Amino acid sequence: MQDAPTLSVNLTDPAAADERPARSFYERRRNRRGRGMRGDLLPQYLPGARSRSEQFDDWVMESAQRLERLWGERIQDVQIVVQEIPDGLEDMTPEMLRGLLGSCSPASPHRPAVITIYRHPVLMAARSVLSVSELVHDVVVEQTAELMGLAPEAVDPAYGRSQA
Repeated sequence: MQDAPTLSVNLTDPAAADERPARSFYERRRNRRGRGMRGDLLPQYLPGARSRSEQFDDWVMESAQRLERLWGERIQDVQIVVQEIPDGLEDMTPEMLRGLLGSCSPASPHRPAVITIYRHPVLMAARSVLSVSELVHDVVVEQTAELMGLAPEAVDPAYGRSQA
């Protein structure tokens, strides 16, 4: 007698059958058709590769370095902080906001002097891309002059020349 064909049924959990780890959406999307990961749109050495906030931070850093070259040890302990908008903005009147591009607080026994530059008000006050860096430097000089009790022209002789 010939063996009759048999039907076999394997009852397994369908979730257990697929033992490959799940890939994230990013991995699935970017590796489609075996192309692999794509490179950066702009190389890091080009100016367009930096974000606007990184460019703003660079301008503040350049201004601080310039003042450090001019004043040396006297200004080295001052911290310069970039903040998006002033604290308590909702409670301020338009008169209080006018000209509020930065603030400073003197040193106390437990903390150094702090200069705060407000990024969004400075960017709104600047008229063109070229004058943003100059305005940032002027704000840093003004706040430093207020901390030191001097005129801004005494802190940096080039102060205000861009506004002429």
